[in-house]
Amino acid sequence: MGCPAPSRRLPLPSVTEVLLHPTRVRVHAPVRTAVAAALLVPLAVACSATPAPATPDAGTAGKDGDRPVTVTVTPTGRQAPAGKPVKVTAAAGRLTSVTVTDAEGRRLAGKVAADGRTWLSERRAVPGTAYTVTAATRSRGGTEGTSRTSFATAPADKVNKVDWRPGAGATVGMAQPISLVFDHPVENRAEVEKQLKITTSNGTEGSWGWMRDWSGKDRVDWRPRDYWKPGTKVTLSAELNGTDSGDGGWFVRDYTTTFTIGARQIVKVDLDHHHLTLLRDGRTVRRIPVSGGTPGGDKRSWRGTAVLMAKEGTINMNSETVGLGDAYDKMVDYSMRLTWSGMYAHAAPWNARYLGNANRSSGCIGMSTADAAWFYGQVRPGDPFEITGKDTKGVVAPGNGFGQWNLPWADWQRLSALR
Repeated sequence: MGCPAPSRRLPLPSVTEVLLHPTRVRVHAPVRTAVAAALLVPLAVACSATPAPATPDAGTAGKDGDRPVTVTVTPTGRQAPAGKPVKVTAAAGRLTSVTVTDAEGRRLAGKVAADGRTWLSERRAVPGTAYTVTAATRSRGGTEGTSRTSFATAPADKVNKVDWRPGAGATVGMAQPISLVFDHPVENRAEVEKQLKITTSNGTEGSWGWMRDWSGKDRVDWRPRDYWKPGTKVTLSAELNGTDSGDGGWFVRDYTTTFTIGARQIVKVDLDHHHLTLLRDGRTVRRIPVSGGTPGGDKRSWRGTAVLMAKEGTINMNSETVGLGDAYDKMVDYSMRLTWSGMYAHAAPWNARYLGNANRSSGCIGMSTADAAWFYGQVRPGDPFEITGKDTKGVVAPGNGFGQWNLPWADWQRLSALR
């Protein structure tokens, strides 16, 4: 029986650098508060003006000639470019602390350098956000002071979004990759990949790989070198907010998901001998007679490793969606998606006489209703289906579902933008 190409993506649980002139704030001893206030007032209205060099003012020197600290903040202005860290520098003294907050009170973390001269934020300034910068200083003579200024970044002219899997809190099979599909093209792939962090409970080795999804969109997946170990806890932290993807626009939020690897089970599908075998912890649980795709044409099945993408239950399968004319249009029970191009494992009672004897489907792996019902209850998304057979249409491609396991490890690593 043939299977439809996806009419929809599966439900998912579901941002040019212009160097503006820096703002310089001269900080005086507390006894000079009136002078300091006068210096701070123009910042909000003259942010785009070229600042004067940060030279000491002998007329406002502190006690015993103690010079005031001059603080410089970049970026500056009311339409500052996003996507760069915030930098604060001090002249004629030291920074003792720096706080950068947005209008919602969220802080942009950072550190003062050991010499006290600079502070740099750990994250980038994000688009369309107003920031307030408060810097505490100490002059060379020991006088403490505080400066405060603000800037705002230009809003994003285009926003890129992410569709990701698996969903948070899921328990998945040991072949499940982490997969991110982007709404718009990603030109700055290396910059994006740097923001994607994977944490595992057992130090699992893995790598990102870029590809074109079956939908035609840009996609990046992370897979382990070998199948996951059962019980592994996995966290994805995609700190993309403030990252420019290129022509596809800015990311304006972060993404995160956590999941757990379930039982060690593999589905072996032998199309030459017309059966599949469910293995759990290396032991055979059950062998089921099946019928695969009809040899010699477009109805052949794929071979290689496919990964169970979703259990979709009873769905309508229409041959027109896979380019096979009006051959069939019916409701199919216990449907388990293996590729975006429409290969499923499912109940196929109409092929009863071929089950275990011949391949006579339109590309899917069919079985009896009773076997399909049992099998449907045993497997979970992320389980690998290792499919062999002499007469197939080829190997499952990385972007056609989760076919990245068909690439040798070294070849997969070369798909990273950071290699």
